[in-house]
Amino acid sequence: MRRPVAIALAVCLVGVCPASALEPRDVFILANKNMPESRDVAAYYRQKRQVPAENVLLMDVPGGEDISREDYNRRIVAPLRELLKERREQAKVLLTVFGFPLRVGQEFPSEADQKELAELKPQLEQAQADAQKTKQTVRILEEELKRDKDTPIAPQIEEKRTEAEAAQRKVTELEERQRRLQHVESVASVDSELMLLWWNGYPTYRWLINPLHWQFPAASRLQVPPVLLTCRLDGPNPEVAKRLVDDAIAVERKGGLTGRVYVDARGINYNPETDKSGTAYGGYDESMREMARLLLKDAKMDVTLDNKEPLFPPHSCPDCALYCGWYALQNYSECCKFVPGAVAWHLASLEAVSLRNPGKQWAGNILRDGAAATLGPVAEPYTIGFPKPEEFFGYLVTGEYTLVECYARTTLLTSWTITLIGDPLYNPFKGSPKLKSSDVHPSPQKAARLFNG
Repeated sequence: MRRPVAIALAVCLVGVCPASALEPRDVFILANKNMPESRDVAAYYRQKRQVPAENVLLMDVPGGEDISREDYNRRIVAPLRELLKERREQAKVLLTVFGFPLRVGQEFPSEADQKELAELKPQLEQAQADAQKTKQTVRILEEELKRDKDTPIAPQIEEKRTEAEAAQRKVTELEERQRRLQHVESVASVDSELMLLWWNGYPTYRWLINPLHWQFPAASRLQVPPVLLTCRLDGPNPEVAKRLVDDAIAVERKGGLTGRVYVDARGINYNPETDKSGTAYGGYDESMREMARLLLKDAKMDVTLDNKEPLFPPHSCPDCALYCGWYALQNYSECCKFVPGAVAWHLASLEAVSLRNPGKQWAGNILRDGAAATLGPVAEPYTIGFPKPEEFFGYLVTGEYTLVECYARTTLLTSWTITLIGDPLYNPFKGSPKLKSSDVHPSPQKAARLFNG
């Protein structure tokens, strides 16, 4: 997991009111028309959730988990806009299913980008040389001062240090411009990109802030195109994908999800002075501890919190209904015995690079081992790519929101790498709510608010 990247959000914090309840007619199922298994999973979900037949959209897409950026625009975005142009207001949820591409590839520089990169190259090389020269001058002066503490060069050193800092800032600015023109870190999950189906010409370098986030200003949300809810019914094989909806429906019919909660934090202290937004390691670790406190003290659930670096030992978490932990990179541990309908995810890089062939990745193995819903990144996400655990699970146990709504309310970024897997209409606590929305607070609580004026 790379270090998180700072975010600057200069808008006012406004409360967000819940939308009307999602219904099966709001869900549009995207399947690969070239793969029988994909069509089968789509038909299965449509029948189980009574989704209108006209909401199943069979698309001509590759059979693998990857699709190029060009093919994504040509074979998914363009035809999907055409298919939905008369039903734009009705289409609230896009559900991709087994066999539909998982990841959009990197965008490559256009001719204009390449021209600007060529012009930028000598500027960057000169700036790097200037920065190196000023740093070397500072080192020479500092060595001279060490040899002769009485030499009157202290003011000169400070002046050169200031020059060196300015030279390095210029290098940093030019390197950032180069990365944007090269479109590095433009790989994303198909589902995250599909949230912005109705957006035109947005930048694909890294991410965009999610206007559906629960703290995003309502007034600002009205000034941007619609953002869709997206989810995926997928897994190591079609049978797993089908079981996700079977388990979701069974839990709802019996009145709600029951079982234990396991939270695997790491004991990392949170410092709001050095991590104001709470998006670094300490902020997420604190959010896991806040999740444990909220579900134990307020929701009165059976919660086990491990606040030490090692993971839960294998087979140490029986009757698991909810799980959140970290950090074992592509090193899945069978710590949990999941009850049917369990919602579980592990915060680590690259845990959903493949759902069909997960190897030791967490997302696919969590589904294989019995959970009904998970989420994970298809490429490097940074910590900021994940929802805050306290917020995601806090909203989930209110029973006021479906799985896909909980994710959309708490994921901060779109056009990025995380994908949500499960039945979008699944509401495991609708029949047995544990909290109210007002009990859920921005996490970590000592962080500065993400949106402020």
